[in-house]
Amino acid sequence: MFQRLLIANRGEIALRVIRACRELGVESVAVYSSADRGAAYLDLADQKICIGPPAASESYLSIKHLISAAELGNVQAIHPGYGFLSESAHFAEVCRSCNIAFIGPPEEAMRKLGDKVTARSIAQEAKVPTVPGSDGLVTDENKAVELAEKIGYPVLIKATAGGGGKGMRVARNDIALKAGLKAAAQEAEKAFSNAGVYLEKYIEKARHVEVQILADTHGNAVHLWERDCSMQRKHQKLVEESPAPNLPASVRKELCAAAVRLVKTAGYYNAGTVEFLLDVRDNKFYFIEVNARIQVEHPVTELVTGIDLVKEQIRVAAGEKLSFKQKNIPAEGSAIEVRINAEDPANDFRGCPGTITALRIPGGPGVRWDSHVYTGYTVPPFYDSLIGKLLVHRATRGEAIATMKRALAEFHIEGVKTTVPLLREIIANETFRDGTMDTTFVERTF
Repeated sequence: MFQRLLIANRGEIALRVIRACRELGVESVAVYSSADRGAAYLDLADQKICIGPPAASESYLSIKHLISAAELGNVQAIHPGYGFLSESAHFAEVCRSCNIAFIGPPEEAMRKLGDKVTARSIAQEAKVPTVPGSDGLVTDENKAVELAEKIGYPVLIKATAGGGGKGMRVARNDIALKAGLKAAAQEAEKAFSNAGVYLEKYIEKARHVEVQILADTHGNAVHLWERDCSMQRKHQKLVEESPAPNLPASVRKELCAAAVRLVKTAGYYNAGTVEFLLDVRDNKFYFIEVNARIQVEHPVTELVTGIDLVKEQIRVAAGEKLSFKQKNIPAEGSAIEVRINAEDPANDFRGCPGTITALRIPGGPGVRWDSHVYTGYTVPPFYDSLIGKLLVHRATRGEAIATMKRALAEFHIEGVKTTVPLLREIIANETFRDGTMDTTFVERTF
């Protein structure tokens, strides 16, 4: 096991890793930009190091600054968290070339799976269903139109790199397709420095279901069941839960087995998430992508399985075998997570940085709150707007929904606007209660 590791991230996930380190007896080094100076969670680390000014490009995205901090902190490993450099194969490669363990998958697997076109090929090799679409990148408008007419409109234009909904457009005719190709490529180039895009058939009514996996460096790979993340706006998740409601047992079994086959084919280890679209008409599922990191919504899986995913990440990176077999992984009860962001839903979800002047956190049976904020904390304008994750875990989905409604009613914050009012509406909505939502539900309904 490592003696000391650096956390190349900030906020909620940095605090989460600090806590895991403490329980494992591993010392932690927290880094921070000048915008995060004074954040309370930094005092829980064994050492804290400033790595630059507020701009992420000069701090949390600066490999040079992070490696310098790692050398100064005399660490043996780096945990990248989620976002920032967590899915950078180059960063993983630099860490390992400096004899610092990267707590994540091997860089070769990251490169393959980070490119969605290559990932589709790996999925097909592993006999995992993929959405009908182009065999590679689309660079010619006329060929794109031919393909779209062959597979049938509507089609989805997708960036081959990155994620978060950037570089994605739905086209329902030739004119929209040609315009969308240019717009998506430009957006992808700006966001990921990679303008490559490809086409897929757009499934009008689909659920977003993903499978959590863990694999070690000894050839062992398991799934930790699935999460439903269909409650989204512009491809950004709002609510996640496990198990996925109204999912036939046979489909769940096939879905989870497909995820394990895919990561084994890719030579993947550590934690990851294999994402699928599930057609609500026939429950057929199709591979979307692999997130080669810990997910924001990982606590949902922790609640239903009782397995600490961050600790397992660290153990795997230290060369240990998984401490459990597939047959020993439970799926108990129902867990729901809502993401509370400093955003104004009534104003197109515009970010609302500012100082939190009052904060009341819900509690009681079955409630978990993962966050780094507190009364007096200033939400900076430079980074993701996530304030915290409110989770519940109860014996049944009905009980979990009731507990979440109660917890959201208790939650109170002043000083910044948040997504809480919208989340209250979603949890109370009949479609959500029935588990019959799809990925367009939020935008159609609210």
